[in-house]
Parts: sequence; structure tokens; C-alpha cells
Amino acid sequence: MSEAPGQEMPFLDHLEELRKRLFWIAGAILIGIVIGFALLSKLDIIRLLERPILPLLHGQKLIYTHPGTCFHILLRASLVLGLILASPIIVGQIWGFLAPALYAHEKRVVIPVLTSMVALFLAGVSLSYFVVLPLTLRFLMSIESTALTPMISATEYFDFAISMCLAFGLVFEVPIAILALTALGLITPQFLSKYRRHAIIICLTAAAFITPGADPYSLFALAIPLYVLYELSVFVALFAYRRREKRRPLSDTDDSTAHHSARAPA
Repeated sequence: MSEAPGQEMPFLDHLEELRKRLFWIAGAILIGIVIGFALLSKLDIIRLLERPILPLLHGQKLIYTHPGTCFHILLRASLVLGLILASPIIVGQIWGFLAPALYAHEKRVVIPVLTSMVALFLAGVSLSYFVVLPLTLRFLMSIESTALTPMISATEYFDFAISMCLAFGLVFEVPIAILALTALGLITPQFLSKYRRHAIIICLTAAAFITPGADPYSLFALAIPLYVLYELSVFVALFAYRRREKRRPLSDTDDSTAHHSARAPA
């Protein structure tokens, strides 16, 4: 990448640097998965992940019907943990690729934004694991029939639990996404404030899709934090918008000065 914003590299050089950084990212993910697999093998991750459903089994255990079930669960959990472990390398490579094209004031906000991304993701996963997942399971398993015998498959339960936790973690990145769109000038705080009522409907709809139980407890357990995140996004967008507007007169003045200097006679 170039040393200063505005000085462009040849397109092929960009592709070559991108290829190298993608190689490092892929290697970091692979190493992270291997480390994650080794750690989770010793920590007995299956016993940890089964805690939300354990009180609902009434002394029974999850079943499996394939010899590779435990390995499948362990591998999927290792993939998630590997991505988390590799995230500093991933962020570092992305930062190394983008940093030379950023101005000083843009570089200063990178660390707070990345910290917020990690904090929000962990908050979403924690909310799912400790609150929403138990509520959803309790509702689903409360609908019983004397004609059916509950035999919960370990594979289906763990896929369900891991998917829900990841979905919550990603949904909690909404403020960061809105901050990025505001910084790019694609949306404004006025736009977000105008469509508050629509945001409530979207939050309820998204919560209904993410929580498969569709019971009111888990639905509102996600919809309410989602709307709180939306209001937080409005505040963050307003802050970013005001900073962007303050910098605009300065950039316009610099452009005007450069234009007049270019037209001045030698």
C-alpha cells in the first residue's frame, strides 16, 4: 500500500499484497482451529455446551446415532474457537492492508471500533447462552405429547445451540455496521430517527427468525436488546455525523486552496 492517502499503488500490486495477506489469514485460521481442537478436547466442551438443556432432560442424557457425532461437535466448536483465536491476526492483516490509505483521524478510531466489535460479539453470545437459549429450550420442550418420547439428538442440539449463539453475536454488531454506513455518508442520524417505528417492526421480525421457538419470552429477550442497540446506533451515528460535518469545511478549504494554487501563474 502507499505511504500516504491519495498516492495509489498499481492495481496488480494491490492484488499481490491482498493475496499475501489472505494467505496469512488462512494460515492463522488453520492454526487457530488446531489449537482450539486441542484445548476443547481437554476442557470437555460437550459437557459445557449441554448445560442449558441439562435441567430439561430430567436425568436423561443426549443421544447420538453415529460414531463420529462427538468428533463432529468438537470440530464445529473448534472452528468457532479457531476463528476467535485467529481474530487478532485477521484484524492485523486487514489493518495492514487498509491503514496506509487512511488519514490520521481515521486511524485513531480503529482501536475503539475493534474493541467495541469484540465486546458486542461476546455480549450477544453471552445473552444467547445464559438467557435466550434456556428460555427457548424450555418453551419448546414444554410442548409435550403422550404419543412421543423425547430423545434429543446431540448433533441437532449442539448445531442449534452454536448457531443461535453465533447469530446473536453477529446481530449485536449492528451499531458498528451503522457507524460504518454513517462514516461513508450512506445514512444519517435524521434517517435513523425518522424510521424508528419501522426499526421496531424489523427488530421483532429479526428476533422471530433468529429464535426458532417463537415463544414470547425468547422473542422479546432478543427484540428488546436489538432495539436498545438501534437507539445506541442512532447516538453513535449522530456523533460520527457531527465529526464528519466539522471536517468537511476544512477539507473544502484545502481543496479550494490547492485549486487556486494550481491555477496561479508561474
